Amino acid sequence: MKVLITGGAGFIGSHVVRLFVTKYPEYQIFNLDNLTYAGNLANLSDIEERENYTFLKGDIVDPAYLEGIFEEHKFDSVIHLAAESHVDRSIADPLAFVYTNVIGTVNLLNTARKHWKTNLQDHLFYHVSTDEVYGSLGEEGLFTEETAYDPRSPYSASKASSDHFVRAYYHTYGLPVKLSNCSNNYGPNHFPEKLIPLAIYNIQNERPVPVYGKGENVRDWLYVLDHARAIDDIFHKGNIGETYNIGGVNEWRNIDLIELLCDQMDEKLGRPTGESRKLITFVKDRAGHDLRYAIDSSKLMNELGWAPSVTFEQGLSKTVDWYLENTEWLNNVTSGNYKAYYEQQYTHR
Repeated sequence: MKVLITGGAGFIGSHVVRLFVTKYPEYQIFNLDNLTYAGNLANLSDIEERENYTFLKGDIVDPAYLEGIFEEHKFDSVIHLAAESHVDRSIADPLAFVYTNVIGTVNLLNTARKHWKTNLQDHLFYHVSTDEVYGSLGEEGLFTEETAYDPRSPYSASKASSDHFVRAYYHTYGLPVKLSNCSNNYGPNHFPEKLIPLAIYNIQNERPVPVYGKGENVRDWLYVLDHARAIDDIFHKGNIGETYNIGGVNEWRNIDLIELLCDQMDEKLGRPTGESRKLITFVKDRAGHDLRYAIDSSKLMNELGWAPSVTFEQGLSKTVDWYLENTEWLNNVTSGNYKAYYEQQYTHR
């Protein structure tokens, strides 16, 4: 089987690529990534020489490029993770999110449909999305697969649009699709503009740790390796045309999360308990900041047998350990030097 994974040099994508390359040596895994600011091939340095792994640098917004690689490699399936994903960036530049998340997804759908039209039943287009398409919850309730869409940011609006296009191609053209919507991911290799890796970096370097508003916003946190396992389960065992919600069963207020992280960092760095909490700095709240997200993963658990492998405390401890053991990776990312990895490893191949 030839599987195209888009966005495979990014945070979640790199873990999915690694899982498929190592677990399924009989598959040929193609990693398509445009290597924008969040794409980092150093995330995959341990598998880049595997015989069943191929990296492709290209942009899903370019339909001619997609046509060329589909014609050359004859992909059997697509796992689509490539996306602009940071809410703050979407507020500053909504159109960039429209191009990648909407137009890029439609380009992929069109190309897959064209190349698979003679035997659609032997192929699969798996689209990975976010719980942010559902909008915001009050103090109670959970997002289910039947929750109505109510996106509140340019990012979530672009992802909601891409979800609708994927379903439309299933209903209109019979394209075999699966979808999943996940909660906030955390874990190794996370680009340090997001809450947890940014806080780890700032605590380690004794810099202010910014927290929006009063820190009362609630998120359900999903360990990225558990997310990769869920994608594997859905890809192989999920039903065509259906959606699966993936959550970590870990609801935390932002301020409680940051205080836990500060305490773990103090312990691991040998600092006095409570020392890092002094770095917490409350900043002006994000525009349109959703109050609470929480995922009901019972469909995935009951039908496919998936379950989180770690509690949040365990996963966060593993995450902190990884960043403390990989300071060179973190420094290269924060300095921008990680971009040189592609130039060194791939430009002259």
